[in-house]
Amino acid sequence: MIDLKSLTIAKAHEDLKAGKYSCVELAEAYLENIKAKNTELNAYLEVFADVKKQAEEAQKRFTDGAAVMMTGIPVAMKDNILYEGHIVSAGSKILENYKATYDSAVVQDLKKAGAVFLGRTNMDEFAMGSSTQTSAYGVTKNPLDTSRVPGGSSGGSAAALAADMTLAALGTETCGSVREPSAFCGLVGLKPTYGAVSRQGIIAMGNSLDQVSPFGKCVDDTKILFDLLSRYDAEDSTSVPDRLRTSTTKETKSGKKIGVPFHLFSEGVDADVQENFKQSLDKLKTAGYEIVDIELPHAKYSLAVYYIIMPAEVSTNLSRFDGIRYGYSSDGANLSEVYKKSRGKGFGAEARRRILLGTYVLSHGYYDAYYNKAIKVRRKITEEVLSAFEKVDYILTPTVPMTPFKLGEKMDDPVAMYLCDIFSAPANLSGVPSIALPSGKNSEGLPFSIQFMAPHFAEESLFEVGKKFESLEG
Repeated sequence: MIDLKSLTIAKAHEDLKAGKYSCVELAEAYLENIKAKNTELNAYLEVFADVKKQAEEAQKRFTDGAAVMMTGIPVAMKDNILYEGHIVSAGSKILENYKATYDSAVVQDLKKAGAVFLGRTNMDEFAMGSSTQTSAYGVTKNPLDTSRVPGGSSGGSAAALAADMTLAALGTETCGSVREPSAFCGLVGLKPTYGAVSRQGIIAMGNSLDQVSPFGKCVDDTKILFDLLSRYDAEDSTSVPDRLRTSTTKETKSGKKIGVPFHLFSEGVDADVQENFKQSLDKLKTAGYEIVDIELPHAKYSLAVYYIIMPAEVSTNLSRFDGIRYGYSSDGANLSEVYKKSRGKGFGAEARRRILLGTYVLSHGYYDAYYNKAIKVRRKITEEVLSAFEKVDYILTPTVPMTPFKLGEKMDDPVAMYLCDIFSAPANLSGVPSIALPSGKNSEGLPFSIQFMAPHFAEESLFEVGKKFESLEG
């Protein structure tokens, strides 16, 4: 029997090379776990019918000596990543029967590597949420405690990985949507530099914020996925050319100076999270890292800025879903009525809320008062983050201000739900990379998490400090 709990991508690769088990046997082990656990967790919306066939094709690569690190490795994908010929609904009723007509860039890269796609995972509708409770296809439960949320919006992918229902998983980040589920499920989550991984073939929520991001059971697993997917893609207008990927990056690979914006912890952070963060700082100090108190004066406005810019982009992006060209459609007496009924019934409450908010901030008389001002403050936040990296090698905060909360607990209070993003927003707004790392558990066995940020395209430095912290955690 394959020990899935302790398995990593590198270990599986070595085992497959050595013939300890086949790609088919590995895939079947995960399928058995999915069969046993998914009914309760609702992590997968669909398990693909051709998994065994994919695994057989992957095994041929080992036989032919053409296998690479990701060959035969089972992968779960968030339900907003296009996979040709398969349904991709973005967790929404309005796209419930939509089939992708082409592969996203990340799927193309994984196919070339010979990965095995297990299925598509549940998510907050159009990635709008911090708990994976707004999906049109039911809530996803946290495998560490099924009475609690797994985080969102990529909670399905996180739950699948944490429950050993996959070995690798992809999500997307708009504001903490991989790092936060990582924190709630005890995983490693990487938000890459904006433009490092192609967004081509991703159903858009906020174009200036959305990113494909990997989950891992350890730092090395996230690194393997990132190294495979990080490339310039001419099909993605936001993809950064190779020549620009190091030009503005400060070398931090062996850096030992960590900046902490303590002024951001004054309110909204649970006491046990603060205590765990203090303990994490003590471990880093013991390991030779210097902790520096830094000021990010405009960072306190990050959440407000995000919740103006993001809905504005949502309002624009989701206008294409009209009940005419694809997806859910309602009958109406005229075209206007078809639009209203299709969008009213096809979109859930959170999607409708953000569309309305975004339309409002972009409307005449409010554009300058809200959207234009938010863009200016975003620039200030970015400048402050980049300026901080002239003095320190990393910026460190808790990943989330609380441990996983109960299902349904914050659903009637959108503002309380949005506060989950308080530490995530600065990295998304500034486009810098960030990695979330497990940092222990509370008395109930619920995970804590810390996150490091680094300059643009300094992912290697994040992997280095991440592996160091892993070793400190044991």
